[in-house]
Amino acid sequence: MYIENLFKRFNVRVPANRQKLFEQFMHEEFNVEAVKLIMEKHKIIMENWELKVRIEDILAKQLIIPNATVAKPYQEALDFNQPEFMEISFIAFDNLDQYGLNFNPDLKLIEGIPNQSGDFKVKMKFKVFGEDENSEPNTKMISLVINADPKSLWKNIASDDQKDKTWKEQHYWKPDQVEDFQKLGSKHIVVSSKRGRSHANVGAFREDDYAFKHFEANGWSVVCVADGAGSAKLARQGSKIACKAVVDYFEQNLTDDNLRQFDEILLHHHQEGGDSQPISHFVYNNLSKAALYAHQQIEGFAAEINHPIKDFHSTLIFALLKKFDFGYAILTFGVGDCPIGLLNKDLTEIKLMNWLDVGEFGGGTRFITMPEIFSSEKFPTRFGFTLTNDFSYLMLMTDGIYDAKFVVEANLEKLENWKTFVDDLKGNNEDRAAVSFDVSNQEIAHQLSAWMDFWSPGNHDDRTLAIIF
Repeated sequence: MYIENLFKRFNVRVPANRQKLFEQFMHEEFNVEAVKLIMEKHKIIMENWELKVRIEDILAKQLIIPNATVAKPYQEALDFNQPEFMEISFIAFDNLDQYGLNFNPDLKLIEGIPNQSGDFKVKMKFKVFGEDENSEPNTKMISLVINADPKSLWKNIASDDQKDKTWKEQHYWKPDQVEDFQKLGSKHIVVSSKRGRSHANVGAFREDDYAFKHFEANGWSVVCVADGAGSAKLARQGSKIACKAVVDYFEQNLTDDNLRQFDEILLHHHQEGGDSQPISHFVYNNLSKAALYAHQQIEGFAAEINHPIKDFHSTLIFALLKKFDFGYAILTFGVGDCPIGLLNKDLTEIKLMNWLDVGEFGGGTRFITMPEIFSSEKFPTRFGFTLTNDFSYLMLMTDGIYDAKFVVEANLEKLENWKTFVDDLKGNNEDRAAVSFDVSNQEIAHQLSAWMDFWSPGNHDDRTLAIIF
């Protein structure tokens, strides 16, 4: 048939009287072998064409490498399950190591820790089934996008950059970051306060503040945390004055007489239970005066420098605590959106020691600088009291911590969220930043400060966290 078709193509006719000759011609060994050779060449040509088509299909088919981020551990499987890629018999990538990555041919994934950002083109070398083993691999260019580490995009401009002492005094400057670790009665306290990225990025001030003190004479301790409002011009000074005022108030007013009376009330309550009104009266009477004193101190300072008190807007939370033979008495006050959490000794119970000024006010925070909070019918509910055998952690934090780690107020009531938070503090986080809560750990304050550098998209406010343990 092949020879007949060949003759037709060249207009060669075989008359009837030449049929026998034609049959002899077809069976001649040379012609038989020639046709076989031609047919084999045809097959090779078709296979080569099919090979080219399969390679071209792979070159034309999109292969996506998921975006990576500098310094963030990366491991992404490539989708080779598409029909076109099923023809691949060999894969390799050129020079992935220059980006801190490598290709795992067994698992078909790219992994590593990216070391530079940018839009890159990487070479994928491949062969398909049927290609000669000794042939050069085919090359497919694939896009690789490595995003910059979000943290690196933020500047850290010192708030006192090239400023002298006079400037600092005039602008009520305070350090951009502070930390401390001290014994606090029978417990210890570790605390850190640092500017948020939004302030550091423009060289603005740290608005948060804290203060604490243990009174050896009577065994009581006080811990304060305050968050100056970012919209208030002198909030940094407002938070500082508020915290200092609370400590000063208790230093001046925790007298032997009223403390002795309170000790008796607590002992009676522990032994007999029953009426808690005397306790509530003591808590309200003493803590309300401390809160009012903080307000008055800010008010007096504002008048002295001829500024409206709203320029000093600040939240304020504080806790007063003492160890007795029968356990710990903890008294609290809070205005604003900063929580106080008490975790029992075996981490099976969380007690939120204050309510936050969110929700009911449409998200509007209240400040210690607002005189109306003292006349509000809600004012008595701002105080808390508990008597507990012991506790593992008493934590006071500003919303720079709370917003990022708890997100919404309702999550503060859930024990599992606090346990997750404690685990986070102990190193169960993306950065593997850990705080070792060992009283012999002299690096604990630095560890807490380093932990507070955690990344949380959209949460770049000042962060202050005080932990009594």
